[in-house]
Amino acid sequence: MNPNAEFDIIVYGATGYTGRLVAEHLARRYGVGGEVKWAMAGRSASKLAAVRDEIGAPADTPLVTADAADPGDLRALVARAKAIITTVGPYQLYGSDLVAACAAAGTDYLDLSGEPNWMRRMIDAHHAEAQKTGARILHSCGFDSIPFEAGVWFCQETAKAKLGGPVPRVKGRVRAINGGLSGGTAASGAATMAAIQKDPAQLAVIMSPFGLTPGFEGPPQPPGNAPEEDPDVGPVAPFMMAMINVKNVHRSNLLMGHPWGRDFVYDEMAVGGPGAPAFTDLGSLPGGVPKPGEGPSKEEREAGFFDVLFIGIAADGRQVRVAVKGDKDPGYGSTSKMLAETAVALVRAPDVPGGVWTPAAALQGRLVERLSANAGLTFEVE
Repeated sequence: MNPNAEFDIIVYGATGYTGRLVAEHLARRYGVGGEVKWAMAGRSASKLAAVRDEIGAPADTPLVTADAADPGDLRALVARAKAIITTVGPYQLYGSDLVAACAAAGTDYLDLSGEPNWMRRMIDAHHAEAQKTGARILHSCGFDSIPFEAGVWFCQETAKAKLGGPVPRVKGRVRAINGGLSGGTAASGAATMAAIQKDPAQLAVIMSPFGLTPGFEGPPQPPGNAPEEDPDVGPVAPFMMAMINVKNVHRSNLLMGHPWGRDFVYDEMAVGGPGAPAFTDLGSLPGGVPKPGEGPSKEEREAGFFDVLFIGIAADGRQVRVAVKGDKDPGYGSTSKMLAETAVALVRAPDVPGGVWTPAAALQGRLVERLSANAGLTFEVE
């Protein structure tokens, strides 16, 4: 972490759809210049000022201009913060230089990436450097994949308390979900497909459950690519975001030293079979795919929610069940709060060493406590 920084957190991309939601949460929860010192950053000072006023942030909210295409701007930006939150995606198009700048400077970095091909490149390029400089690089700090990797962590902690140890098998089952997609998410998916077409070798990372655990390959995992009957919950169907979440869960296990075993098995499905109330593919979204900068209305975000069940199964068949629930639409209302609060938790955890982390592996119980207190998430034993 950058200990002498002017700000705890700078929100880069604060004029974008999700970035303004992050800034709005920080303004409402922490004000300006109080316990959390934060600033808004983007390419245009006038647009930053307009968004500051639109979200009701105080007039003295610090504004920082920086262009992602200018290395000098990025170096100056990361020098001013303990942590940079960036919502400027697709990250494989606009994020690499910022990760590199943070890793070199020892500044923490947090994003919302669901782009595993790019994340693997960042791990390979910057994990060792970040370990040396103390930078903590955290990808996937939103609905992908915090409720899932923190949910598995909470499930395993529950198993330790109730069954006497961690379990070798966890199922993630999305029971209910209501929320829309933003143009940024759709653009990230399109960028990933374009990257695979350009370099088919990236497909191996996309398809492997262990694509984010370089040097480690665990046992075969359930494919989760077709409807099936689950004896524990009934009919289940493929869940679109499992492709990124499963990889992050296995990276969490690796980063913590495999506390759940080197033979750990995890999968995700949506409860209810075909037509289940969950994202299954981009084509199933009502109203089609939005443009970048677009997303659900405030009313839609407020009406959204999610409910994910985790079933931990011991070798002898005993089970624990826990649920992770969110009080806003998963992709934006809830994601923006998760991202902001993960950043606050990180800057308050100077004991976490440098490296490319997952949020739950880095922060564990501290993350669960902060999300429960300030981000509308609940972690419940059933």
